[in-house]
Amino acid sequence: MVNITIAVPVPLKAQLEKHPEINWSEVARQAWIAKLSNLEKLQLINEITKNVKISDDDVEELARKIKHSLALRHEEAYSKRK
Repeated sequence: MVNITIAVPVPLKAQLEKHPEINWSEVARQAWIAKLSNLEKLQLINEITKNVKISDDDVEELARKIKHSLALRHEEAYSKRK
């Protein structure tokens, strides 16, 4: 494993030092992993959709249909619990 040095503002460093029980290197490592995962997903989405021609109205209609479908699914789940 390699070491990376990062600069943080003095007030942040003081707050971090109040919690010595936390492995801040691991927190940073996990944050970087999560960020990279999100970037890779975004790049994949961009690659898949680069040739897709869709209007803003089409996007809004699709979003409305998804929301409606989710609302119905939640209503069904709620009614089954009664």
